[in-house]
Amino acid sequence: MITDKKLASPVFVLALAHALVAGAAFFAPYDPAEQHRDAPFAPPARVHFVDRRGHFHLRPYGCAWIHASPDLQGPRYVEDCSRVSPWRFFVRSSPASAWHFVAPDGPAPVFLLGTDDYGRDQLSRLLVGGQVSLFAGWLATALSLALGLVAGAAAGYFGGWLDDAIMRATEVFMALPWIYLLFAARAFLPLDLGPRQTFFLIVAIVGLAGWARPARLVRGVVLTARERDFVRAARGFGARDAYILRCHVLPEAASVVVTQAVLLVPQSILAEVTLSFFGLGVGEPIPSWGNMLAALARYYVLRSYWWMFLPGLALVLIFLVYNALADRLLARFEPARAGHGTGPAGMARLGEAR
Repeated sequence: MITDKKLASPVFVLALAHALVAGAAFFAPYDPAEQHRDAPFAPPARVHFVDRRGHFHLRPYGCAWIHASPDLQGPRYVEDCSRVSPWRFFVRSSPASAWHFVAPDGPAPVFLLGTDDYGRDQLSRLLVGGQVSLFAGWLATALSLALGLVAGAAAGYFGGWLDDAIMRATEVFMALPWIYLLFAARAFLPLDLGPRQTFFLIVAIVGLAGWARPARLVRGVVLTARERDFVRAARGFGARDAYILRCHVLPEAASVVVTQAVLLVPQSILAEVTLSFFGLGVGEPIPSWGNMLAALARYYVLRSYWWMFLPGLALVLIFLVYNALADRLLARFEPARAGHGTGPAGMARLGEAR
């Protein structure tokens, strides 16, 4: 049986990533929309502790970038260590501004993860863009699970024509290619919406597209749980259906709901990133990981500026951690449910029945 220590490591990594993203206003050194037109596609800054004279500094600093030999593929930079900007912690640029965890203090801006074609800081955009992509995934997953829980519970508990209708609907949703369904639904709706409206519209579309599989798995749990002796006893004592579902049947589906949540969140994040990549999600100047990756559609960016891949690397790492967490949750829940025939594998078999 898997131990809690094995669950702790992916949970800690995900908690740390989401904390950094949630606190983007504090951890981002610049405004994500602030442009430095004299530093387009500036490479990531080099962090120095030793100056040109060989003196060691406890506070790290960065040197300014200056244009070297511009060519057709974009500017080239060299370091100018005659202008240095030390990094200061827990600072704010003015008394009225917000606090920042770290910010450069010097004559030239310093970009830890480089800049994009408008000279916008990639680190700040990565953190703020994560708020859109990661939390869109969480909200869409919550919507999918809520719909799936209600539909699956109703289908499995009441059966009959309601079960048939819900299961046929799930088959339709599962048969449709989800990416084309998302494109069609988003393209059909208005495109000239504000960032907030677009964000919640994306959440609604992705959430409505992902309810079918959780519904089938929850139905499988309910089909088994409704025949348990304690459920029959509660029914014999005159308990209402709503009470039986809430107190006796649905708690049996907790392991399925948790594992489905961990599996659905990265899928929902990918859906938002895909829509934003193709210009159907949250638009500029609001960053998301999808519209940040859209710059890679240009060949010269793809070829010359490796730091523009960083949102994609962040996505890969998040997906790997979610998959590791899902595997460990499945390994944890399976033995506990195997004796009842209602483990995640059994739920899949029951849910796919009929």
